[in-house]
Amino acid sequence: MRQNTFKKKLKKGNSSNRGGKNLFTLIEEKLNMSGVLGDGVPVQFVPPFLYVALLALIYIWSNHSAENMVRKIEIMQKEVEDIRADVTTLEAEYMLSSKQSEVVKKIAPLGIEEINEPPVKIKLKK
Repeated sequence: MRQNTFKKKLKKGNSSNRGGKNLFTLIEEKLNMSGVLGDGVPVQFVPPFLYVALLALIYIWSNHSAENMVRKIEIMQKEVEDIRADVTTLEAEYMLSSKQSEVVKKIAPLGIEEINEPPVKIKLKK
């Protein structure tokens, strides 16, 4: 009986295509950093580099969220100023409408007139 040689060729093909390359060799090939880094990527600098990159991302996120908060605060302050102006206007209108002369103008169409003479005090004899 003959042996299956196809599986052996596949196994040899897979291992020869990869060639024992790891992540750092792929990075070195893609970036072509041999002039800067020398013979290879120094593995001892990878964790500090990743730590600094993480800190930079956290700093950028923090700055972005702070700017968004400042924008929201400014929008709310403008709304508060608008509402405060509306309240002041309404209070002034209310104060004007509660004057005696304004009340007389409002009740004149109803046929009610203002009394010009003071009220009379009634005294009872015991």
